[in-house]
Amino acid sequence: MPNMWMVRAGRGGENVEDFVRHGIVALGDTKVGALSPAIKKDELLRLFAEKYPEEKEGSRAGWASQLMRFMGEVKTGDMVVTFDRDHRLYLLGTITGEYEWDPRLIEDNPHFRRVKWTNQVPRDLLTVSSRNTLGAILTLFKLGSEVARDFQAHQIPIGTAIADVPPKPKEVAAEEKDAEAAVRAEVIEKADEFIEDAINELDWKQMQDLVAGILRSMGYRTTVSPPGADRGVDIFASPDGLGLQEPRIFVEVKHRNQTTMGAEKVRAFLGGRKAGDKCLYVSTGSFTKEARYEAERASVPLTLLDLRDLRKLLVENYEKLDAETRALVPLKRLYWPLT
Repeated sequence: MPNMWMVRAGRGGENVEDFVRHGIVALGDTKVGALSPAIKKDELLRLFAEKYPEEKEGSRAGWASQLMRFMGEVKTGDMVVTFDRDHRLYLLGTITGEYEWDPRLIEDNPHFRRVKWTNQVPRDLLTVSSRNTLGAILTLFKLGSEVARDFQAHQIPIGTAIADVPPKPKEVAAEEKDAEAAVRAEVIEKADEFIEDAINELDWKQMQDLVAGILRSMGYRTTVSPPGADRGVDIFASPDGLGLQEPRIFVEVKHRNQTTMGAEKVRAFLGGRKAGDKCLYVSTGSFTKEARYEAERASVPLTLLDLRDLRKLLVENYEKLDAETRALVPLKRLYWPLT
């Protein structure tokens, strides 16, 4: 079986009609101009750096990798797939020519390969696993054998009238719901990990500001200690900001990745606290069992927050955060269909 490649038709599939009309698949970009298929990766990277000095090195490397694959790894005779979002159809074809460059076909995507488009597959006929794979954000990527077989099992000639997709058998529908639930759980887990990564990338001052911002979103006024000796308190919070109204919350923030806080740290933080005080100890590392036991038996109420707890608080209160705090860890709401 020949390799099968997914090539997106621009953002949102905006170029799919041009793909079919001209019999091509195409990629950007316009600034680098026509390329020789024999170009080396380091040469292409230097070209992108010259044309896009303002872009991140990682972004330029990704663009270069995509073009290198498009020119060299994709072969004549390989299968190619693109998505027509308006009609919820995947179009299938065969690569028939080598790399070419011509901005007259699609202005923003002048790097192209000739294609003979032959078949189509309604998205709703594909398995959840295939649809999940096809949701990858890359413009160009190779499809696995299972996805290729799924396409070949459901392909019909382009232009064929598509009848309503019949309801799936109950057992198949149940399996797909289980598969969708697994995908949803995986996406949520990855999102949680990426948010924790973003929090971890903050410096110690930004970490204090993040915790203070979360407390403000919960209705408290906060004072963050300036750099230097803070006498064991990084943030003070209370309803009025003066400590005249309870609860008075004393916060210690330790931004020490992969460092476990022991009971002695907890005891040191609690020293000097008195009745009526509330304490919060935040560590981006973790806490020993002894530290958690020390917090549970403390005479002054003390809550320990690790990185996961901090991420949960951030997400729960994100809509109420001020702009300065949101800018520390920018997030975007993701909607997922309920089934």
